[in-house]
Amino acid sequence: MRFRPCIDLHRGVVKQMVGNTLGDRDPVTNFESRRSSAYFAELYRNDGLVGGHLIMLGPGNNASAARALEAYPKGLQIGGGMRADNAPRWLGLGASAVIITSYLFHDGRLQRHRLEDLLEATGPDRLVIDLSCAWRDGRYFAMTDRWKNFTHFDRWPVAAASS
Repeated sequence: MRFRPCIDLHRGVVKQMVGNTLGDRDPVTNFESRRSSAYFAELYRNDGLVGGHLIMLGPGNNASAARALEAYPKGLQIGGGMRADNAPRWLGLGASAVIITSYLFHDGRLQRHRLEDLLEATGPDRLVIDLSCAWRDGRYFAMTDRWKNFTHFDRWPVAAASS
């Protein structure tokens, strides 16, 4: 078993929030740290924890994310607003990989050309596809746009998967 830490950034501050409350209003926050993202990145680096996630939740996180990547180059994956046009920049700043979800979909449908563009921009070993899912009508569906929208991308029912 491997432990993968996560640094969630909201308006440049490290927070732990209730995911589906993230929207235009202030989200429900379980924890807000007085310590910087770089502090946690350095802590993870010193403990040898690789493959952690650095997630930018909304605007105002670029500087804080860049400082975390500088503190732990190649030790953190980054997500939140990743696209084919900005992924190379984040990889150049030290991210080990970029994490994508919502960018892959439009109107709930998978956009293969976006995936192909991302693969060209990052390479297959530096791209992580996060299909955060929710249960509806006996199936899991990938969610997008801050866990607010169901896609048409689903899996088989759990009962069928376990048989």
